[in-house]
Amino acid sequence: MEGFRILEVKQSIFENNDRDADRLREELRREKTFLLNLMSSPGSGKTTTLKRTIAALKDEFRIGVMEADIDSDVDAAAIEQTGAKVIQIHTGGMCHLDADMTRQGLRGLGTEDVDLAILENIGNLVCPAEFDTGAVKNAMILSVPEGDDKPLKYPLMFSICDVLLINKIDVLPYFDFDIEKCKEYVRRLNPNMVILPVSSRTGEGIDAWADWLRKETRAFIG
Repeated sequence: MEGFRILEVKQSIFENNDRDADRLREELRREKTFLLNLMSSPGSGKTTTLKRTIAALKDEFRIGVMEADIDSDVDAAAIEQTGAKVIQIHTGGMCHLDADMTRQGLRGLGTEDVDLAILENIGNLVCPAEFDTGAVKNAMILSVPEGDDKPLKYPLMFSICDVLLINKIDVLPYFDFDIEKCKEYVRRLNPNMVILPVSSRTGEGIDAWADWLRKETRAFIG
């Protein structure tokens, strides 16, 4: 006979966070600040892609960046060189950000002079996908060296994102990566996903990515 109860709290935690995330989106709409949640594995090229993105859009939008890491300020220092407003968020060992943590980051960043805020989330394909940050749109980067089968291994991440950047296409000749096969895997999970091949090193494809982000930002902030 069992002498204890089992209490399932995971759903309740997520439900509370989802409600808070919805509130944060409404706050951002009133403030006319578009928030993008950018996710990927470590080493996929998030920061380099972000620097290219800032260069493409800095003359049209006031851009602010929140760099989330378990520790260090390496990425924030790199983004600071672009001239964009930036803040470093340390999660104290946590592998994700939730809506309240994101709100704290936005307060620290200050959104009164930011049209486009970008959260560079913690580098992994598991935890960040489980928590709604309150972002208006979710974007992710998959780099060619990671392999074209990642949608099969991390389905949630590919299911919750609005746009996928397939980065490092300049090294496609050196890796066994089938872009069409990857697209097929993604479409099974998320038929509406926008898929954009890019190279953050050479700049190839960045214009198409900047166009997508420009359109979404303008539609949200009016």
